Amino acid sequence: MIYLAKDWQDYHLLDAGDGEKLERWKDVVLRRPDPQAIWPKQRPELWGQAHAHYHRASGGGGHWQFFRDLPERWTVSYRDLSFYVRPTGFKHTGLFPEQAVNWDWMRTLIAGANRPIRVLNLFGYTGGATVACAAQGAQVTHVDAAKGMVSWAGENRVLSGVPQTQVRWIVDDALKFVQREQRRGNLYQGILMDPPSYGRGPGGEVWKLEDTLYQLVTACAQVLAPDALFMLVNSYTTGLQPAVLANILRMALSGRGGKVEAGEVALPMGDGPNVLPCGASGRWCQP
Repeated sequence: MIYLAKDWQDYHLLDAGDGEKLERWKDVVLRRPDPQAIWPKQRPELWGQAHAHYHRASGGGGHWQFFRDLPERWTVSYRDLSFYVRPTGFKHTGLFPEQAVNWDWMRTLIAGANRPIRVLNLFGYTGGATVACAAQGAQVTHVDAAKGMVSWAGENRVLSGVPQTQVRWIVDDALKFVQREQRRGNLYQGILMDPPSYGRGPGGEVWKLEDTLYQLVTACAQVLAPDALFMLVNSYTTGLQPAVLANILRMALSGRGGKVEAGEVALPMGDGPNVLPCGASGRWCQP
């Protein structure tokens, strides 16, 4: 199964190949590494349009080469949502456009519920999913270990016109926060997570996806309300197949019923039939 984020207007994957991708972010064209693009470039004549090129260093990290002056940051929109993007020191822009297909899925479930919905967003980053769910009327708790990312997410909330009362911001380790929520008896109708392959919490806690993901998902199952709508697990870890996420969700949510599915998240490449795979998503929802 492929979840294809095909409804963008301000973002377009122009081409990909030879380990890189060429993207238009509204009026800015960026060239960035992508290890999935192992085929040749399909539109080599387009690559000279890049306004900036991220070069990966052999020892890790890398740097941007700018061919013209760019704003410090600019905005892109998706449907009724708006976000700040900028080239960061780690090749990212502050937004993963492929996740728009999951935003639409969650918003459809929230809109169809016709009741108050509480959503927990773990590893919330700059708040794409947080803003999407809150704009649909959900009360969202946004958790991330990086204070700077939480601040960026707050700016995206303002930019999208989401009321301040719709979102609670938490700077914390995801697993520890979920365990505390369980002790407090707090429950959520929707839970999503976008965990990194490796990272550290605000207190220096080490996170390694393969060692911790099942524990986190089972902990989340304990704070998933009886009238829950969905749980979403995203992964960008190379080699972690969608079936792994489906297995974890079935095991963690055994006895709840509902539907489990999993697939690759992808972006359409140019105007042709090819797509660029961008990770995996596992989904559980009540039919």
